[in-house]
This record gives sequence, C-alpha cells and structure tokens, in this order.
Amino acid sequence: MTYLMLVVTIVAQAAAGVLPPPEYVPQRVYDTRRSAFTDFESMLADLARADVVFVGEQHNDPRTHRLEEALLAGLLRRKVAPTVSLEMFERDVQGAVDRYLAGSMGEPQFLQESRPWPRYATDYRPLIEMAKSEGWAVIAANLPRRIASALARSGQPAIEQLPAADRAMMAAQLECPHDAYFARFAEAMTDHSPADGKSAGTAPAPPPAEQRASTDRYYWSQCAKDETMAESVARAVTARTGKAGPVVHFTGSFHADFGAGTAERTRRRLPGLRVTIVSMLPVADLDTAAPGGEDLKRGDYLVYTLK
Repeated sequence: MTYLMLVVTIVAQAAAGVLPPPEYVPQRVYDTRRSAFTDFESMLADLARADVVFVGEQHNDPRTHRLEEALLAGLLRRKVAPTVSLEMFERDVQGAVDRYLAGSMGEPQFLQESRPWPRYATDYRPLIEMAKSEGWAVIAANLPRRIASALARSGQPAIEQLPAADRAMMAAQLECPHDAYFARFAEAMTDHSPADGKSAGTAPAPPPAEQRASTDRYYWSQCAKDETMAESVARAVTARTGKAGPVVHFTGSFHADFGAGTAERTRRRLPGLRVTIVSMLPVADLDTAAPGGEDLKRGDYLVYTLK
C-alpha cells in the first residue's frame, strides 16, 4: 500500500467517527511463573505493576493486534497511564510523533513524515490514537532503517563510518556477544535459507565461511536495533513522573522471547526494576494449547490466540 492510499484509508476511517472499542478476541493466557492458566484481566492487573512490559508479537497476525489494543484498554480501565513504545517507529521520526500527539500536525502529514509500516491503519493506529486521546507519551524506539541496512551490508565497521547525526540515532552502548541469542539468530538465518542448498535462483549457496560472515553482519544490525530499542525504553522509564504506569514496548517476538534481545539489554540498563514479557502465540486450536518445553521459558505470560 502506498503512503497516499494509506492516508486516504485512514482519513476516511477517522471521518466515520471515533475508533470502535476493541472487539473480544478468543484467547487463553498461561502464567509461566505459576505454571497455570490464568485470564486476561488477571494478567493485566499484574502488568499494571511492572516497570516495563514487552509485548512480543507476530507482525502479520490480526488477532494479536486486537489483543494489544485490549491490553492498553485494560490498563486504561485501571487508571494506569502507560508510555507506549514501538519498534514500528524509528528514532528519527520522534518529532513527528510528538507533534501529532500534541495536535499540532494533522494525520495526513504525520503519515507522510513518520514512515508507518504498511498495515499501520489496522495494526498500530489504534494504539497511537488511544495514546493521543489519553495524553500518553509514545516512543519511536527503533534504529532508523538506513542505519540498520548499512550494518547489514558492512557489519561493525559501518558504525565508525556513520555521520555524527546518524550515530546519535543508535544506542551509545553496544554489546553484541556471540551468546545463546546469537545462536538462535544464526539458526533462524539458516532456516530462511533455501532447503536445497541453493540461493534464490540457480546459483549455489555461498561457502560456509561466507555464510558465517553474512550472519555476523546481519547480527550487528539486529543487535544495534536491540540495543537502540533498549536504550529508548530505559530512557522512557527514567523519564516517568509521579504515578506513571509501565513502559509498554510492542515488538516482534524474537526481540523479547526467552528474555533475550531487547529485553535482556533493557534489564542491563535498569537493574532492580521489573521487566515482564508477554509472548503472543497464534495457534490453530485454543482448546488444545498446551505449554511445554522451551515455550515455558519464552515469557512470563503466554497469550494464545486463534490464527
């Protein structure tokens, strides 16, 4: 969808009236700390007491996005004012986000300046509009794509070549060890390679050394995103005043599952504070959803919803 089409669609929706309340979405919630199923409202009561909540999503699952909206609505019912943090907006558009929330910029201009994701109208607009209506802060947390792309092409050396303004868009502190998170990332990269050992056309797959080098370059891009989002979240926590609620960070599940990625790097920056992880898991059958194995380490809460 082009930006023009996106603007037309969203403006038409706005002209029709306020956003409808979140619809009920069938779901089951499992509390991994208690090793028991619980309910969505009990989970929300607990999340309201956290300092940071990571919501790990499957980007292309519509019901997940409705549950994310319901999560914020549940905090609102409890008179909790969260800060909304988003992987889906990058640091260099924070000014546009702030102006839109303050009412000094219309939505068409906001969409042109903020580079929203293609399904913004259905997936993330409800979160932004709720925050705008309630006066909540919204954090454009992610590393700008152009910088992430430079790292994916050249790896760590690209950092030294960044202009000062771009380096300021990245976390000041970068720790990118080859740990369990790296191993999981490398496995995911391998899983996305062609099963026949060939690349997308007819050319043979690159030699193992070249594959490792490629994985290292992409990992620097991934790690820089994690570190930058973690720094953004930590700054937002520090900026809270009074009885402000948790910083709720919406992100792809890989960045938070197993307490790794952005979640681990946030904990490093906020020792002693409570960071809670919610992992959204679309399944074919809610009645047979049975947590086990590695899933039990995926997050504090596993939220199953129908695909």
